[in-house]
Amino acid sequence: MTTALLFSIFVVLFLLHVPIAISLAMSTILIFTLTSDFNLMMIPQRMFAGINTAPLMAIPGYVLAGVLMSRGGVSKYLIECLKAWIGHLPGGLSVVTILACTLFAAISGSSPATAAAIGAIMLPAMLKGGYPKRYTMGLIAASGTLGILIPPSIPLIVYGVTSDTSIGKLFMAGIIPGFILASTLVIIAIVYAKIHGYGQTEKATWSERWKSTIRAIPASFLPVLILGSIYAGICTPTEAAVVAVFYTLIISLFVYKELRPKDFRKVLVETINTTSMIFLIIAAAMVFALFLTNNQVPNKVAAWIGESSINIFVFFLLTQLMFFVMGTFLEAVSIILITLPILLPIMRSIGIDPIHFAIVMTVNMELAMITPPVGLNLFVVSSMAKEKLGEVIMGVLPFILVMLVMLIVLVVFPELSLMLPTAVMK
Repeated sequence: MTTALLFSIFVVLFLLHVPIAISLAMSTILIFTLTSDFNLMMIPQRMFAGINTAPLMAIPGYVLAGVLMSRGGVSKYLIECLKAWIGHLPGGLSVVTILACTLFAAISGSSPATAAAIGAIMLPAMLKGGYPKRYTMGLIAASGTLGILIPPSIPLIVYGVTSDTSIGKLFMAGIIPGFILASTLVIIAIVYAKIHGYGQTEKATWSERWKSTIRAIPASFLPVLILGSIYAGICTPTEAAVVAVFYTLIISLFVYKELRPKDFRKVLVETINTTSMIFLIIAAAMVFALFLTNNQVPNKVAAWIGESSINIFVFFLLTQLMFFVMGTFLEAVSIILITLPILLPIMRSIGIDPIHFAIVMTVNMELAMITPPVGLNLFVVSSMAKEKLGEVIMGVLPFILVMLVMLIVLVVFPELSLMLPTAVMK
């Protein structure tokens, strides 16, 4: 009854537009106050202990690297290179958008940041190339979701810290599913363009191609630097985030020369806003987890699941439906922190690999980025395009179906997620 009351208070506060972190913390503290003699002094201790972990320091690092990349010309030169080589092909501009999002995803770890950085350049370019506005907005919003699947990924970092799973293995597990999803989007974009005759631009000369390639080399080395240093054992994911920041700063200031000292304040403000929101949610979720642990909710749910003889596929079906519904009004980090403490004991009892579950969950979190009413990528694209949210939603609907199919494939074939972690990081 107390758990049901807690969720009821949380939902009421959320519907009153109280921020998610505040809603979560207030509802939990209120239940503690009303239903037990719990020492409330433990709550701030638990909140600070929850964010006082070294792996979480990777989050501000990757966020800052993504902001620097967006403002320092890195994303612009990557896009120019891709346009020079494939922009003239059928669907070339849409393929450039998807590939640029894939590259940016391998640096930023954030879906809204990916959609914003690439969309700012490719939205006007695709509209000029004759693409329908609705389709263009949907493609950018959907391609931006790659930001949390292709490593590094902020939700995977949070999942790893919460479940005590190797973040390196989680990053490795996201590579194959990420590139399968990116490849699927590319195929769809090419077929769509051929059917409607969209997207062919003037063919670049060989001289223009080589010049754009040379300019893009420093930028294209960044994903290699981040992931290579992690998997070679040179850096932890947290250390790699710091390396990414310094490398991006150097090439933005001294190679591309598009970042000026006066821009630093805007860069830092944007980074702090994003990071503080994530950390506040994590701290509030620690209070929620304290309530669950204190009332043995995960153990009780696990016992109920065990008595019900639910198999792996039924568990996946129920959890993914739950994530899909929660994704319509909560963002990824909140969903992970609210549900994972309850689900972990159940996963262990029925033999689900936490790495496999993490990737399936992350794809569902990608859906959360493009499902109304709180899909963050929808708001990003709507703001850039100066278009009603409903138009963006209509444009993204076909891509939601694609991701649902991807979700099913990953559930049925766990080796797609586990192949690389098993082979490379034994």
